[in-house]
Amino acid sequence: MELLEQIGQRAKEAELLLCILSEEKKNQVLNRAAADLVKNTERILKANEKDMADGRKKGMKAGLLDRLLLTPERIEGMAEGLRQIAKLPDPIGQVIREQTPASGLKIRQVRVPLGVVGIIYEARPNVTADAFGLCFKTGNAVVLRGGSDAIHSNQAIVEILQETLRSCQCPPAAISLLTDTSRETAAAFMKLNRYIDVLIPRGSARLISTVVENSTIPVIETGSGNCHIYVDETADLDMAAEIVYNAKTQRIGVCNACESLVVHEKVRDAFLPALAKRLSEKKVELRGDKRACEVIPIRKAEEADWGTEYLDYILSVKIVDNLSEAIAHINRYNTGHSEAIITENADHAERFLREVDAAAVYVNASTRFTDGFEFGFGAEIGISTQKLHARGPMGLEALTSYKYEIYGNGQVRR
Repeated sequence: MELLEQIGQRAKEAELLLCILSEEKKNQVLNRAAADLVKNTERILKANEKDMADGRKKGMKAGLLDRLLLTPERIEGMAEGLRQIAKLPDPIGQVIREQTPASGLKIRQVRVPLGVVGIIYEARPNVTADAFGLCFKTGNAVVLRGGSDAIHSNQAIVEILQETLRSCQCPPAAISLLTDTSRETAAAFMKLNRYIDVLIPRGSARLISTVVENSTIPVIETGSGNCHIYVDETADLDMAAEIVYNAKTQRIGVCNACESLVVHEKVRDAFLPALAKRLSEKKVELRGDKRACEVIPIRKAEEADWGTEYLDYILSVKIVDNLSEAIAHINRYNTGHSEAIITENADHAERFLREVDAAAVYVNASTRFTDGFEFGFGAEIGISTQKLHARGPMGLEALTSYKYEIYGNGQVRR
């Protein structure tokens, strides 16, 4: 584990240089990094194809393969994320609050970097570029431990970003990748609190649970996404079908995809057959409760279906008698990620927004919008489903802490 110690030490040293970079310098590096990623598209795609071939051999699910896949368009999307981050205001040094108490001291609360951010994630190579961009803009060094499924893609991206840093006279240890993807190294990484200031897991519920239970580093928990859409009795059913179709099928392997549908009894008969026909275009398997099965010939849902993040072409269907029952069901089984109501009733919408316990709650829109880029953050470091420090898509401000700067003129406490 000596190499792990060296990586941590170099990241800590880099942090001291990153925190004093000017906003202009940060933006120059980010724009250069975006250009270098695009310029090296073929290099990245060749590395990604190795990971995709290995994934197919292992029998990886379609949703996970989709997460792993890189295309020229997705690489351009990674680059655009860096460009967008460059355009955002730098939060470092921002004065949050100023006050002068009776002592006459001038006290300022100022945003500062977290320090060294550790990220443990699975087959999502785009996370590598997003993590770099957000951490670099906020003066944080980042140490990445990606999964073995994406090792070739991650290595290519990190090497390119380190080349950019060197060419811009910035420390290459601003981003580091653990190339040893063994469980032993991951376990040791979770205990590297001498160098890592905060640890962010991104991936399956199992991965996140493992990190939360074993880390000696403070953890920002990014949860899995068992996301619901509730079709209210007043819903525009054509709109509802379109939203459910988008939220379920646009990308099945993402945490903001819809996994569970809740439908009011009064629109059950009109809505479910039309929706089933639409979803059959993508061969989505529906699993419903007794009342749903009375309307359409689908598999009967089991208790486990209500709490499952499928990441597949599967959707559970629950029929309810009223809004209260819908909210209770969602709050019982959701993961605190993203929930939506389709309704034409303003009071129902406001009550849903107020009472559903999740990081993002929608009215008449797809859950697929829970994303740092869509929220105007340029990218995201993850989607926090906890309630301390940060919640929802985590952009620049979520990667900052603060300190107090106090100016005096000889005060002593008596």
